[in-house]
Amino acid sequence: MRILITDGNERAALAAARSLVRAGHSVGVTADSRASLAGVSRGVRPHPLTTDPLTHPADYAAELASITRQHGTTVLLPMTDASLEAVLEHRRALPTGVVLPFPDLAIYRAASDKGRLLTLAHDCGFGVPETRTIATPRDCDVTLPEDFFPAVVKPHRSVVTAAGIRRKLTVTPVANAVECRRALAALPAAAFPVLVQRRVSGFGEGFFALRWGGRTIAMFAHRRLREKPPSGGVSTYRESIPLDERLAGPGLRLLDALDWQGVAMIECKREPETGRQVVMEINGRFWGSLQLAIDSGVDFPALLVRCAAGESVPVHRDYRVGVRSRWFWGDVDQLYLRLKARGSRLRALRDFFRVSPRRDHSEVWRWSDPAPFVVETLQWLGLFTPRRVDARSRNTAVPIVSAPSSGVP
Repeated sequence: MRILITDGNERAALAAARSLVRAGHSVGVTADSRASLAGVSRGVRPHPLTTDPLTHPADYAAELASITRQHGTTVLLPMTDASLEAVLEHRRALPTGVVLPFPDLAIYRAASDKGRLLTLAHDCGFGVPETRTIATPRDCDVTLPEDFFPAVVKPHRSVVTAAGIRRKLTVTPVANAVECRRALAALPAAAFPVLVQRRVSGFGEGFFALRWGGRTIAMFAHRRLREKPPSGGVSTYRESIPLDERLAGPGLRLLDALDWQGVAMIECKREPETGRQVVMEINGRFWGSLQLAIDSGVDFPALLVRCAAGESVPVHRDYRVGVRSRWFWGDVDQLYLRLKARGSRLRALRDFFRVSPRRDHSEVWRWSDPAPFVVETLQWLGLFTPRRVDARSRNTAVPIVSAPSSGVP
């Protein structure tokens, strides 16, 4: 089959491209630069893309449609919230015969609404964080008790439309009421209602599934071992774990309640005292640490494409537990932050250099496909900046502090 993957500078795009090339498919990758992480991978055909899905979603979908015609695409795989929502909203722009193996726009937006998700997740058996909802910008002066902090400020959606332009918003950590009011005041009106949630302590764990035609085809779970920043954020080192019923049970019920179609990740924190899984959010797309699932034996991209092709795909429940995946340059950043902070520098160094060749896998580096790691290394060192194609318009995220999400990237 001919597959087109978007957002070539995402690590998930690289993992999907490698998976699908290995499965024998013809794979193209779009990116807004001449060279991208996935676009330089072996066997991939790169396609420069000039339109920003945030600022011009209709034009973005139209340009993707043009590339699918040139490429003869049969399956389209958007990799980020911005690109997926743009394509779902303008699905009719795609040529007849191009399969978009994701839920429809209404279901996707229902899952993306963090406020509605809390109620649904609670009904399905998840714990939920203690939450205060700030309904409108006029309510930003609400007084919260000091013992509510530290907390996080969460817009109800990651992507909102303000003044006719889509913006990507981030979660903001706040240590006290003053920081909370400042973070709320920085948000556009479209971000409301906004959730202020007491920070949940515990182990970051994630449940990942592929659901198709009302059946759960594949499941996977992992635990984050290190994050950037160290207080919580993007995972840099993570490990496959067994499918505990307290995670998988509510997760399956939640996806069933949404009538989900395609892949999804449900991000949780496990309370160490009770073992209760507290839900953070759900993402209806491929996730940043996708390579770990593939290395553990659950090849989500290949399985999704088989489903999209109409094959009868057997259920995949077994995978290797204890497999670890490391995003090397992200882990270097994490080490640097730990060395700057108070704490044991010796322990930080020991953790960083403790690697097991039998169970540890490099997320980006592959002996058989070194170019993506070379590009990423040059970018990290500041020696190479991908030359961007001429774009109609670009938009950056709202300038609020990026959070320790509770997330499982």
